[in-house]
Amino acid sequence: MKDVIVIGGGILGVSVGYHLAASGASALLIDRRDEGRATDAGAGIITPGGDASSRNPWSRLVGEAEAYYPEFVQALRDNGVEETGYSVCGSLIVAVEEAERTAFSEASAGVPEGDGKSSSDAVVIEEGRAQELFPALDTVVGAIYEPTGARVDGRRLASAIEAAGVRRGLEVHHGSVERLEVAADRCGAVVVDGERVETDAVVVAGGAWSNAFGEQLGIGLPVGPMRGQIAHLDLGQTDTSEWTIVSGFRGHYLVPWDDHRVVVGATRETNAGYRVETTVEGMLEVLTEAIRVAPGLRGARVKEFRVGLRPATSDGFPIIGSIPKVPNVHVVTGHGPMGLHLGPYSGKVVADAILGRGDDAFAVFGVERFI
Repeated sequence: MKDVIVIGGGILGVSVGYHLAASGASALLIDRRDEGRATDAGAGIITPGGDASSRNPWSRLVGEAEAYYPEFVQALRDNGVEETGYSVCGSLIVAVEEAERTAFSEASAGVPEGDGKSSSDAVVIEEGRAQELFPALDTVVGAIYEPTGARVDGRRLASAIEAAGVRRGLEVHHGSVERLEVAADRCGAVVVDGERVETDAVVVAGGAWSNAFGEQLGIGLPVGPMRGQIAHLDLGQTDTSEWTIVSGFRGHYLVPWDDHRVVVGATRETNAGYRVETTVEGMLEVLTEAIRVAPGLRGARVKEFRVGLRPATSDGFPIIGSIPKVPNVHVVTGHGPMGLHLGPYSGKVVADAILGRGDDAFAVFGVERFI
């Protein structure tokens, strides 16, 4: 008998499991390790974009998730897990063509000018300073520097959270859920690889595969895969450890790491289904945009392409909350390209709700909106 069974071992599932175990609950995490899981492929950009004090639920969720990261990472370290894959490296938004000047002017409205060295707030910086922060840049029409921007390696972070959870009593089983046993308005057990495990509560955190449980729960879960193709570039002996994140004005990004590597991406394909495949079109899109923004990457070696199936909902917002007809089942999925940004905090929100200490601040993200 378990207090809670969590289905799905991506960033959301392990976060729920960790927070439950850290609070003393008996929790079982079931991880099928699906190929193409978004957590394993995401670039992991954590940049300011929300407001924790906002009355707008989405802005508040984004802001609180960002603010929670340092506290969360410290908690993992306090549990003996040092390697989390998280670091603050700063971030740039750059315009590199005259055609982007108008968009840049709109994005930088109200942002003061600065040198990017003496302030912890976002500033508009000169071309030369932007090139110092990301040497592969060439022409820069405009640049905004945000010194608090951070990055996280999804694979490392998920492993760190799981390890910390296990230290607090989280049980992990690598297998497949065959079915949920639902009677009346309650799920009393989960059948895993032929074994029936009784439970008081269930969390569905199956990423792009979460909709498989909708029929058993008597509700539609409008979440499916958004394929993202991402390239990892090897810059040889070039030291990238002090480089900053770069975002352009066409929805793509460049994320440096301290092993001479820059991750560039990503496509956002909503009609690719569950095909975990690298395509010529996807590769061209990602690499063409990378060298358009940063021509200095032309000589880099393509080290690896990764493909992730981000869980995306029909309205673009996540699903967080319990199932109306089966209230002891909670769903947390549909975070799309924001999974690594929101994952640790969304997991905490769900764990708190199960433990009876949540609030209604994010009720708008419940599955009821699709009924």
